[in-house]
Amino acid sequence: MGRPKAWLPFGGEPSLHLVVRLLGEVVRPIVVVAAPGQDVPPLSANVSVVRDAERGRGPLQGLAAGLSALRGRAEAAYLSSCDVPFLRPSFVRRIIDLLDDRAICVPFVDGFHHPLAAVYRVEILDSVTQLLSENRLRPVFLFETASTRIVEARELIDVDSDLKSLRNLNTPEDYEKALDDLRRAETV
Repeated sequence: MGRPKAWLPFGGEPSLHLVVRLLGEVVRPIVVVAAPGQDVPPLSANVSVVRDAERGRGPLQGLAAGLSALRGRAEAAYLSSCDVPFLRPSFVRRIIDLLDDRAICVPFVDGFHHPLAAVYRVEILDSVTQLLSENRLRPVFLFETASTRIVEARELIDVDSDLKSLRNLNTPEDYEKALDDLRRAETV
């Protein structure tokens, strides 16, 4: 992206604030995981900020930090990135509802798992830690070792018809397109 995604303005607020606000409609407590030394927009007192133990180890490192912070406070966590401006609370609720008795519930859409739009039980922290210690950093390794519910697009379209909840912003072009889409939606 070339600049911190958490600070990207979207609809009058930093993208991190937007995602925290949307998630707050569905889940509590909210824990934000940041890289060591990463600057994040100020958050309300009821949002915890924790840091990755190591920089640059991907989503499993962040998941470990988040699950550690939630141990004893929640049974499961919805994991999201901060760059999903079209996240729908109904989408989050659906993923949570589909977890059932599994350890993980993850969408598989357009040929890809979406580990940053998934629910993880806090009890899998030991498995995450083990994978990190083995330097097996891809979330798919966790899906292979834990009881995982794979969710197909057809199970989500009634709550998010165009699956925009999975749309993240990886490039300046993605960001500009999202801003254009937001402007068009506001004029309709």
